[in-house]
Amino acid sequence: MRNIIGGSMAALLAFVVTTGRTASAQMDMQQPMQMHAGPLGIPETRMGSGTSWLPDSAPMHAAHYMLGKWTVMLHGLGFLQYDWQGGTRGSNQIGLTNWAMGMATRQVSGGHLQLRAMVSAEPWTIGRRGYPLLVQTGETYKGAPLHDRQHPHDLFMELAALYERSIARTVGVSLYLVGPVAFPHRPSAAADPLAPLSHHWQDGTHITFGVLTAGVFTHSAKLEASWFNGREPDENRTNFDYSGRSLDSYSARISVNPGPRWSVAAWYAYVKSPEALRPAESLHRIGASVLTTRSVGQGGTWSTALIYGANDHIGAASLSSSFVLESNLDLGMNGFFPPMTEYDVAALVLGYVRNVGHVAGLEGGLGVRGSLNFLPAGLEGAYGSRTPEGVAVYLRLRPATGGMKMEAMPGMPEHHHE
Repeated sequence: MRNIIGGSMAALLAFVVTTGRTASAQMDMQQPMQMHAGPLGIPETRMGSGTSWLPDSAPMHAAHYMLGKWTVMLHGLGFLQYDWQGGTRGSNQIGLTNWAMGMATRQVSGGHLQLRAMVSAEPWTIGRRGYPLLVQTGETYKGAPLHDRQHPHDLFMELAALYERSIARTVGVSLYLVGPVAFPHRPSAAADPLAPLSHHWQDGTHITFGVLTAGVFTHSAKLEASWFNGREPDENRTNFDYSGRSLDSYSARISVNPGPRWSVAAWYAYVKSPEALRPAESLHRIGASVLTTRSVGQGGTWSTALIYGANDHIGAASLSSSFVLESNLDLGMNGFFPPMTEYDVAALVLGYVRNVGHVAGLEGGLGVRGSLNFLPAGLEGAYGSRTPEGVAVYLRLRPATGGMKMEAMPGMPEHHHE
């Protein structure tokens, strides 16, 4: 179809429960390893995608190894799923959403150097058209805008180098050089195999080829600025999309972690010509987020995120907004429309995943995700209902290692949190 459907509000409420043995139960069978805190004693668990921060108490599922002076961390996630989206605009697909990441860290010139590589096999396991997802929009397929589908991630999601060091007892600086910037891996969405509807309002530039970020930080706050290529990836998911363009967009973000359970951030970006089909259109993007993670029971965690994002299309007098409220409880136990018409849409998502066993260092889980979409009357004819639904059944794979405690390096000041 030539016509596309925009969305002036995209809301998601996701509540996912996981049960089964926790990965930390495997630690007794593995050789103890010394973990390296970053400059100013900032824990590794705070590290999100790119240079974003998570709550210090966020769980980490990863395997760690020592290779000489390098500390190597490997982690990833995979969902083998059957995705069914109902209504007259729905579809179904068997596919595998996935990503894998490796990080190597060592001390260099009084600071920490970290090399990152993140990849996804979705160009083959999902396909160029992506997977069915009602009301979702963003990017293109065969030269036409995608609608009611989520695009696959590129083969190369992140190729980056990060250098951080302290310049005073309580102040540090960072420099981040990347290819594409990876999708934010929020603990509150860790068990959801599908992308939220708010994806292209809040983090649509998560894969952009060419980024330079500099920041200054204390133990609890960070201010950073980025200069980057604002164009979204093209339909060739296995190449490097520099598009013959220089770094033409910029952004700024402030992040605050007031305590180990909380991370708060706000940001602004000017994104030049992000869409290949509308090269003359640029936008301002603003947003804010509150993330929290707390312990539940014996080894469980409860992670929640509230995020707002908005796009102000320059010259179009069009401001579209999105909200997402998502929560993940891990118990730690074993139509025809005018082009560019915008509508208020929302989705209610409920999912359940149960850990079913471990093999070769991987933890397997079986899950199901159901969604109920809420549409205005103007879309009822196209979807066949104002409340079309969708179902996905999936097998999740992730590293079994997690719950590791950090040990401070000799001479490193200790930090205590209340």
